[in-house]
Amino acid sequence: MVIPCYKYGHFLPSCVRSVLDQEGVDVDVLIIDDASPDDSAEVAHRLAKEDSRVRVIVHETNMRHIATYNEGLMAASGEFALLLSADDLLAPRALANATALLSANPEVGLVYGFTKSFQETPPPARTEPRSWSIWSGQEWLDLVSTRVSNPIYTPEAVMRTKTLHDLGGYDARLPHAADFLMWMRAATRGSIGRVNGVDLAYYRFHDSNMHRVEYSGALRDLTERYKSFEILFDDDGERIANVPRLLAAARRGVAREALYVASQAYRKSVRPSADEADVLAELVAFAEEIWPQSRYSRLRRSYDALSQRARRGLGPRVPVRVTSLRDRALMNVRWRRWRRTGIDGAVGTI
Repeated sequence: MVIPCYKYGHFLPSCVRSVLDQEGVDVDVLIIDDASPDDSAEVAHRLAKEDSRVRVIVHETNMRHIATYNEGLMAASGEFALLLSADDLLAPRALANATALLSANPEVGLVYGFTKSFQETPPPARTEPRSWSIWSGQEWLDLVSTRVSNPIYTPEAVMRTKTLHDLGGYDARLPHAADFLMWMRAATRGSIGRVNGVDLAYYRFHDSNMHRVEYSGALRDLTERYKSFEILFDDDGERIANVPRLLAAARRGVAREALYVASQAYRKSVRPSADEADVLAELVAFAEEIWPQSRYSRLRRSYDALSQRARRGLGPRVPVRVTSLRDRALMNVRWRRWRRTGIDGAVGTI
C-alpha cells in the first residue's frame, strides 16, 4: 500500500488506520512525504513507530505527484498494490473483497468497485459483495473508448504488482489523466474486474483537493482525456484490436462532451463573462479539431443558437429550471448505469 502525502498530515492517521485495520489480508504501508511544509513528515514517522508495518520516505525537495506516485509503486513488493491518497480512506474489508477476485481469476490485472464521497465523517460501507464482473481487456477498452469517461476513482483500484511494474507507473505527460491512461494500459495486459455491491473506498471532498485546486477546468480535463487515448493507441496499439475504430469513437465521444459542456453553460447563464465565453469557444474549437464532423451536430447547432442569443442579451429558450431538472435526470441515469455496469455512459446526443 502506497500513501503519497503533501500537506495532508492532519489526514494521515485516519488514512493509515483504514489500511492497517483491513481484515483478511496482510498489509504493509509505505508513506512518501513529498517535502510537505506542514508536520506531515513528523506524523508519518510517529505512525511508523507505532506500527512496524508502516515505512516512511521523506523527500528533501518537492518532486510533484507523478514522480512521488511512481517511486512508491515501483517500490511495492507484495502480490497486489494500491495507491491511496493521504486524504482518502479504504472501506472495511475493501482489500479482502478486491484480492478475492484477483486470487480467483489470475488473468485479471486490475480490480475496482464503488467509492463513496464524504466531507467529515464517512458513511457506513457495504461490505458483502453481490457479484463480480469481469471483462476481457479488449471488451473493457471497447466500452471505455465509446463512453470516454474514467469509471475508476483512484482510491479503489487494486492491481497486481507485476502488472503495475510492467506498465512502469504513471505517465508524466498527463498530470491530470495519468490514472485513466494507467487503467486503459492495464487492459492491454489482462482482464479487468469489478466487485459489485460493496464499497471499496472513500473519497474525501475538501477545498484543497488537488484536482479541484490545480485542474478544475473542463478544457484541461477533456484535452488530457483525449491525449490519454492518443498515447494509448500510439504506445500500445499493437496489443489492441480495431484501433482506428476505437480512436474514432473516442474522438466523437470527447467532442460530444466538450460541446455538451459548452452548450449547458449557456443554458444556465444568460451572459457568461468574456473570459468564460472564450473558454467555451475553445471547447467548441477543440471538439471540431478532434472530430471535424462535430460542426454539423445537434449539440453544435444548440451551442451556436444559445451563444448568439447570449450575445444579444437574450436568455436561453429552455428555462434554466427545466434544464436543471433534465441535467439531474441525466446524471441520475449515468450514476445508476455506472453502479449497475461499472462503466459510465456518454452525455448528450449528437
